[in-house]
Amino acid sequence: MIELKNVSKTYNGSTYAVDDLNLNVKDGEIFGFLGPNGAGKTTTIKMITGIIAATKGEIKINNTDIQKEPLKAKMEFGFVPDSPDMFLRLKGIEYLNFMADIYDVPANVRKERIKNLAERFGMINALDDQIQSYSHGMRQKIIIMGVLIHDPEVWILDEPMTGLDPKSSYILKEMMREHADSGNTVLFSTHVLEVAEKICDRVAIINKGKILFCGTLSEMREHFKNSESLEKMFLEMTENE
Repeated sequence: MIELKNVSKTYNGSTYAVDDLNLNVKDGEIFGFLGPNGAGKTTTIKMITGIIAATKGEIKINNTDIQKEPLKAKMEFGFVPDSPDMFLRLKGIEYLNFMADIYDVPANVRKERIKNLAERFGMINALDDQIQSYSHGMRQKIIIMGVLIHDPEVWILDEPMTGLDPKSSYILKEMMREHADSGNTVLFSTHVLEVAEKICDRVAIINKGKILFCGTLSEMREHFKNSESLEKMFLEMTENE
């Protein structure tokens, strides 16, 4: 579960990138976080993950306050950032073991998880190569694998399908559904509205730092009676702002 209460962020003391945001992402759901560029999505995700501090408000991951107990809260989630270009000089297997070390994953457990994830993402033959030799899509896959190595209850994914081939994208969506159906939490941001429409249980639309809508797609359709697709509803909502 992810809870945000009256969360705001300002970088200059006057203009708010995120303004009094309230959000509750429940266990057992895939929650889509949508908004145009500069809407406040990445700022919100960085506050949830503890990369930056909120100016005011409270953020909890599985009832642990990210600002008061950051290490405990960070053990609860796995975070896929919007750029996979990191630790490029490490080999794939070195990076996965590094991530497993951070989260104290036992040797026998990590070995099995690495094997399963590598098989699922088609990365078995690439683990002994340096990450800098990977394509963008392969880098994205190794980052996702590293995030999942400690089997976190909460997944926080910032544009996770960028650069993935159709098969890998399908596999990730399948894994997201499996994770949520097991009673866990998945929060992801995306620009691909068709993906959100197909897999999300609920969505929130943010623009100019404020939540314009939060709920199911059927609830949104009830509000926008003349709009059939999420894309049309999204455009109508954000353009009116």
